[in-house]
Parts: sequence; C-alpha cells; structure tokens
Amino acid sequence: CGEEVTQKIPDDDTRHRYVCLGCETIHYQNPNIVAGTIPVHEGKVLLCKRAIEPRHGYWTLPAGFMENQETTMEAAARETWEEAEARVKLHTLYTVINVPQIDQVHMYFLATLIDGKFGVGSESLECQLFEEDEIPWDDLAFPTVKRTLKLYFEDRQHGEFSTHVSDIYREPREPEFEVIQDD
Repeated sequence: CGEEVTQKIPDDDTRHRYVCLGCETIHYQNPNIVAGTIPVHEGKVLLCKRAIEPRHGYWTLPAGFMENQETTMEAAARETWEEAEARVKLHTLYTVINVPQIDQVHMYFLATLIDGKFGVGSESLECQLFEEDEIPWDDLAFPTVKRTLKLYFEDRQHGEFSTHVSDIYREPREPEFEVIQDD
C-alpha cells in the first residue's frame, strides 16, 4: 500500500519480520538459492573465471541465482549455459551447502558435458577443463566451490558419489533449534 514498514514479531510467529504499519502485510524475506553444476568431460572439471563481481577474476563452478518459476535443475542447466555455453546432462544432486550469514543455499548437481563442448559466456572471462592437480585452489571464488570440488575428488577416488549436506559459517554459532540427522 506504500506505507512505512517496521520490524516486529507478528502474532503466531517467532522471528522479526518487516510489517506494514498501514495494512499489516508481512513482508517475508527468505534465503536465495544458488544452483550450479560440476560439469565433467573425460575426467576433467569445467571451471569459469568470473567476469563479474563479487570475486571478479576468480575461478568458479558454473552457478547462479535460481529464478522464480524455475526448478533447481533448470537453474543449474541454465547457469551452466549462460556462464560456459555448455549443455550438460544432469545427474544427481551432489552438494547442498547452507551459508546462513548471507542468506543463501548453494546446490550443485553432478553433470556431464554433452559432446565436451563449451565456450565463454557473458559472465565469464574464460572457461577451462581442469584435471584435479591443475585446479587453481588458491584462486577459487567461493568456499562452497572449494568444498564441492574437494568432496568430488574424494568421492571420485572411492568411485562412489553421495549427496553431501553441510554448512559454512563465518564464525561458529549455536543453532536456534537442535538438528538431529540420520547417520
């Protein structure tokens, strides 16, 4: 309605939300999903050197923000095309990494490059296939990319890939609720 908003805990809620002072509409803010792939061709992983901020000039897996009315798999395939001009065959969900301090969830799918073809998209300076020992580990753009790649190469050694779920915090913190997981 255009009125001013304030932060308060609405009735039947437990968190501060932006609430309109005029019409009482609650304006929810929720995490963004980043979806991407680990594109592989003949044992090599495709990485893109970023042409945009944040982390301009650093290497990353092709990934980006999911759009409305798009599935996570569609987002991962679209981002791989936009950043590396690569079409991929998607396999299983590989990593889900929560980054709560920046309100993001990063999801990477195992993928195979179709025909091994790729190019350089508008958000990339260059794209290149890397063997494990060629990965520019010190020049990776994001901790989620580094963790995903390390897990991928560990699992590849064992010949078994499972889905990995983890969190990355800037500093340790106590969760608001106890999380109980199956082992």
